[in-house]
Parts: sequence; structure tokens; C-alpha cells
Amino acid sequence: MSTPNPSSVAASSGSSFSLKDFLSSLMLSELFKGLALTGKYAFSSKITLEYPEEKTPLSPRFRGLHALRRYDNGEERCIACKLCEAVCPAMAITIESDVRADGSRRTTRYDIDYNKCIYCGFCEESCPVDSIVETGIFEYHGEAPGDLYFTKDMLLAVGDRYENQIAAARAADAKFR
Repeated sequence: MSTPNPSSVAASSGSSFSLKDFLSSLMLSELFKGLALTGKYAFSSKITLEYPEEKTPLSPRFRGLHALRRYDNGEERCIACKLCEAVCPAMAITIESDVRADGSRRTTRYDIDYNKCIYCGFCEESCPVDSIVETGIFEYHGEAPGDLYFTKDMLLAVGDRYENQIAAARAADAKFR
């Protein structure tokens, strides 16, 4: 058994002592470089938005909370064609209809389960009378699973409340359709 030569051990390790690296480490130069960079950006103007007070602009094509719209005379637009229910890939829409005395069909039940909805916009695109639309509202939540199950009356209330926003977004998007 032979003993290793000290010169071969130093050569095999590949690292040698450097006075420059030792002094740099001792003087904490990396720390001060990092502090200088932090100080450079600490007093510059911020680009972050403070969300509840400041809101980013939304596209007119943003897909948020659904709404059922009415005609100017107050009658609901939905004609119960069930195209939105058929085209929904998540099967989140449930529609039941009945024939009225005047012979026209209207919905008796129009429900959307937001626990299933993927906000694809197919329901909006398939509607022949522009009844179901997706609004720009994204600030809603539910604390229980039943809170995200919207009925026809709830969807009509959303449409009535935000009709001005819906009409403005549809007008802004009309040149692209």
C-alpha cells in the first residue's frame, strides 16, 4: 500500500486557493451588489396594480358570469331552442320548456351550474337570438356548492342589472363578428 503524494492530491482536486476569492468572500461583495440592486428598484415607480382599488381593462370578449337578456318590451329573449344546452361540453346548462297560449315556446327552467362551467363561450355563440351572454363580471364566489347554481330568475336578474354593460360590450365587439 502506498501513501499518496501531496502534490498529486492538490492536482487531482482541481481547486487551488485564491486570495482574490477569499477577500471577495470576506468583504461580502455579493451581498452589497444585491443590496445595490434592491436599492435601485426600491425607490422607482411601481408597476403593480393595487387590485381592489385599481382594475385592469377587460376585453369586450371577456367571458365571465352568464346573463339572460330581455327584449326592450321586457319579454325574455330565450326561445327554448336548447342549442346552448346541446353545445355545452361540460353539460352545465339545463333547460326545460313549455308551449305558451300564443303558440310560442319559452323556457320554464334555465339553470347553469358554475361548478361545471368551463366558460368556453359556446352557449353564447350558438344562441340565435342573443339571449345568453357572458358578461365581464368575474368578481363572484360561492361558499357552498349550491351557491354557484344559477336559476333562470337569477340569470335574468344579472341581465337586467348589467344590460348597459352587456350592450356596450356587444357593440364594441360587433365589428369583429
